[in-house]
Amino acid sequence: MSSDAGSESRIRTAAWIGLPLLAVLLAAAVVAAIAIGSTGIPWVTVVRVLAARVLPDGWIDLGGVSEADQVIIWMIRMPRVVVAALAGGALGVAGTQMQGLFRNPLAEPSVIGISQGAALGAVVTFVSGLAAAAVFWLPLFAFAGALAALATVYTIATRAGRTPVATLLLAGIALGALATAVSSLLISLSVVNWQVANEIVFWMMGGLDNRTWTHVWMCLPPLALGVLGARWYTRDLDLLLLGEETAASLGVEVERVRRVILTTAAMLTGAAVAVSGVIGFVGLIVPHMLRLVLGPSHRVLLPAAMLGGASFLILCDLLARTINPPEEIRLGIITAAFGAPFFLYLLRRQWGGYSLQ
Repeated sequence: MSSDAGSESRIRTAAWIGLPLLAVLLAAAVVAAIAIGSTGIPWVTVVRVLAARVLPDGWIDLGGVSEADQVIIWMIRMPRVVVAALAGGALGVAGTQMQGLFRNPLAEPSVIGISQGAALGAVVTFVSGLAAAAVFWLPLFAFAGALAALATVYTIATRAGRTPVATLLLAGIALGALATAVSSLLISLSVVNWQVANEIVFWMMGGLDNRTWTHVWMCLPPLALGVLGARWYTRDLDLLLLGEETAASLGVEVERVRRVILTTAAMLTGAAVAVSGVIGFVGLIVPHMLRLVLGPSHRVLLPAAMLGGASFLILCDLLARTINPPEEIRLGIITAAFGAPFFLYLLRRQWGGYSLQ
């Protein structure tokens, strides 16, 4: 009894201290990402303009703020920052779900082919010309590709109503490799059209250039549904950490919960990839680091991963566009520069000491 009380106390402490600190970090990252750029803007001006847009008319006086600064802040930089926050938060939550489901800190959405499926869907839109025809085709196909990859992996791995985690993982790795191969084939066939090939390669390296409010509204609905679904199953994820048999004995419908968790992770990953391109390691680094600090309770860890993932991707995007001005380094390169060494560190720690069962 005292152990349960102590555990609940730690969870409350993590929620009351960790989440507000992460919210402050996110707010600071947003202001910094808007203020810093080819045209520097004082942070006070950034806060005033954002407050004027959010609060009712007349509450904030924008006297002394030029029209050019207002356009730069609200129409150019703010959409890009919001898209980075949404994509980073989505990948953070999806990574948390994957690590909880597989009980492995090395897991992220790409382990079951979700990211690769979303990328293949997007490549199809470039090759077919749909991406140039209308802005909504790219996110739609990326989202559909993520769900199609998940459905395929789950169908292959399921036998007699059961889906062993090891089989799911192996099927995901195989399908991810196949989706990547098909994407590479389509890219090689598109080399004759330099513009299309260039767009595909740049998109697959990840990036948030030229993002507008349209991209925000396109990814927001599936992201919101995915986050709500993830939040609803936090208790089941906590119980799955104890093992499937233990979770089932405590009332968890393991197969149904696994399907829901995988579907919400696919929705979140598809929404992120649709507007940011292929960006790796966010779903690996953020959940694991926060789990070390805040503990394993998904009731705290999921919102923390959303806030932390948003902050991380905003700051990575800030580095991508300021390290080598006026040229931008692709966002996927920046996240890989942080993520790959961290992944190798985790791999060394986990070597030989983890079993899927």
